[in-house]
Amino acid sequence: MDYSNPLIVQGDRTILLDVHAPLAEECRNALIPFAELEKSPEHLHTYRLSPLSLWNAASAGFSAENAIQVLEKYSRFEVPQSVEMWIREISDRFGKLRLLPGPEIQTDAPTKDGKGKLTEQYLYLTAKAAPIYKEIAANHSVKKYLAACSNPDLTAAMAQSPDLVLTEEEKQFCFLIKLTDRGTIKQLLLQAGWPVKDEIMLADGEHLDVSLRQTTADGHPLRIREYQINSAKALIGNKGPGTGFGTIVLPCGAGKTIVGMTIMDMLKTSTLIITTNISAVHQWIAELLDKTTLTKDQIAEYSGENKDIKQVTVATYQVLTWRPDKEGPYPHFSIFHERNWGLIIYDEVHMLPAPIFRVVAELQAVRRVGLTATLVREDGCESYVFSLVGPKRYDVPWKELERDKWIATAECVEVRIDLPQHLEIEYAVATQREKHKISSQNPEKINVTKQIIEKYPDDKILVIGQYLSQLEEIAKLLKCPIITGRTPNAERDKIYSDFKSGAIRVLVVSKVANFAIDLPDASLAIQVSGTFGSRQEEAQRLGRILRPKERTSRFFTLITRNTVEEEFGFNRQKFLAEQGYAYRIIRYTGEDDFE
Repeated sequence: MDYSNPLIVQGDRTILLDVHAPLAEECRNALIPFAELEKSPEHLHTYRLSPLSLWNAASAGFSAENAIQVLEKYSRFEVPQSVEMWIREISDRFGKLRLLPGPEIQTDAPTKDGKGKLTEQYLYLTAKAAPIYKEIAANHSVKKYLAACSNPDLTAAMAQSPDLVLTEEEKQFCFLIKLTDRGTIKQLLLQAGWPVKDEIMLADGEHLDVSLRQTTADGHPLRIREYQINSAKALIGNKGPGTGFGTIVLPCGAGKTIVGMTIMDMLKTSTLIITTNISAVHQWIAELLDKTTLTKDQIAEYSGENKDIKQVTVATYQVLTWRPDKEGPYPHFSIFHERNWGLIIYDEVHMLPAPIFRVVAELQAVRRVGLTATLVREDGCESYVFSLVGPKRYDVPWKELERDKWIATAECVEVRIDLPQHLEIEYAVATQREKHKISSQNPEKINVTKQIIEKYPDDKILVIGQYLSQLEEIAKLLKCPIITGRTPNAERDKIYSDFKSGAIRVLVVSKVANFAIDLPDASLAIQVSGTFGSRQEEAQRLGRILRPKERTSRFFTLITRNTVEEEFGFNRQKFLAEQGYAYRIIRYTGEDDFE
């Protein structure tokens, strides 16, 4: 028992971290691989152990014993035996089910020329014990995808695959599944509490001669940072079974695009990149031309404007999920099968639209990486990312990169503003959704925004919000450009270019700028309204100002006092505290200097 230690591990699997204890920062970093932050007030942060957090850790080689050692090292009191037992039991589930190469089986369907029968590729799903085997066989959602697995088939497959080693139990407890059901099975079994260890070698795609430049196209030395190289290596592994798929979590501004290009350089294969919007498509293409040996003839844009497909193709989630009929098929899903892709990069993977999960389930034989600043999904579909794109392979704490000056130092300030008296009754009788709109569009926010901008004349400033009428009024008052979803792409790119060059200092943007936009010189952001306290949104908006720079970046959030905005603000603060940022609050009285 050491009362100076920072952790209190409780029997309900929550973990309290005393942020004032001497080893608090060291302990927080040690918890990252296997625990999820839930609450983060000023003095005690609450973490929780979950099956998904432990399976993510197990897939990265972080064992139950590693987790228990961390808890025992930093715990103020004895770690409850029930928690240790639960960690071991849950972690032990990872690897109890394995997916392995299976045989080709002839079907009754004729080949195209009618001279033979089609064959279908199958996989083995093996269990390490009879109870697991029986449980899966009885699962109503899963059993329709399973076929009986006979020992003769298994013996023949093993003879063809000498590297395939099964235990005697696995030989007894074995199913056959169709190759095309690989992702669906993994998803369903995860929901049933049984994560699958996928040990099937991924197929090599079409070769692509691509390398990173030593000097960028505009003449600057290209230096790949150590953590960028390590994250790419963590995904690729030894190119053997169980490697080549997963998610990399790095802060906005840490160079996730560079990581993607480093993986391309290591694999040298045709690549499909999917990102959030047309501006992000153009930025990816510009980065590829600037930092790799690829030429314009090798890169295509697949968007609402252009639908070309080349060895490297950059597409938007929006165009892929478009369909003419609400109940009909998605015509652009065909892009996934147009070429022999060797790598798919899901940029901002936490934004992956639900319909694309269907295709991702089919594309389990392709190397794939999800890039994101946060695995938080407000729809709770983190498990889909785990089972279909892949587990978290690499993660670096935001404050660690800030300490090493790879991202900017940031100060987060919440400015609380009174609701004008003439709106108090309207707010009081409004519905919950209307309350959010009234408080978000508090007219006093416009005056406060103007004061903050005047206070920091040397900063390049983004004003970010949710409601277009509010943003348009701010842009008109400030006489500065505005970018919304209605802004034509050519005009949008021109405004971004002017902001980067310094031709404009203040830019008003709607939520279209939340994702995958590179504005490296932005040093101050003013958030006037948001999406119901989304932590995901907070991560992206803060990320707009985290590119490395000498000055401290400032992130102001304007909140209407005593309204639902305060409640939603607590949710956003969770994310900032998780990353180690202090969150200062100012009560606006009309005389504040915002220091």
